[in-house]
Amino acid sequence: MSDRDGIFVGDDPFVIAQRWLEEAVKTEVNDPNAIALSTVDGDGLPNVRMVLLKDILSDGFVFYTNYQSMKANELDLSGKVAFVMHWKSLRRQIRVRGLVTRFDGPEADAYYASRSLKSRLGAWASAQSRPLASRGALMAEVAKVTATHGTNPKRPPFWGGYKIEPVEIEFWADGAFRLHDRFRWTRGEVTGNWDIQRLNP
Repeated sequence: MSDRDGIFVGDDPFVIAQRWLEEAVKTEVNDPNAIALSTVDGDGLPNVRMVLLKDILSDGFVFYTNYQSMKANELDLSGKVAFVMHWKSLRRQIRVRGLVTRFDGPEADAYYASRSLKSRLGAWASAQSRPLASRGALMAEVAKVTATHGTNPKRPPFWGGYKIEPVEIEFWADGAFRLHDRFRWTRGEVTGNWDIQRLNP
């Protein structure tokens, strides 16, 4: 892979992904850590939505959500997920496919505690993905949980993280005349060794 140099150089895809994200933080106007997360329901019908990636570990990617949400139900059902992270300013994207498991230990407690108080209370108040009578009803629930949980609420038992352990990661960068550069890292299982291939645009 003699021509995998420049922005593609490296022997660890998680390090490359972290490096690209750090570059995007300097150039993207809003939410450089936004990802389009794709799941499937029990009938195999796809769903996709934007969420914020909160950590890139040495072996996976982490985001947080309500465990009673539609996305969580679909994640728990299939145990599989895909996402794409795209940066218009850098003209790059990262695509990931893999296995997903709940990530709700001390790291989830620490992340929850780092959020603003209003965001922590909002996690308690929102019955995510379920029907809502009105905005007023939501704000009334926020007031109720504020009175109940005070100024230092603990992480709700129905809220936490998911860790994505990839079996495929693709790094894509825009090229002149639509001749893009694409490198796909694949492995048969999440503990396996990576195989790297350059792909046609």
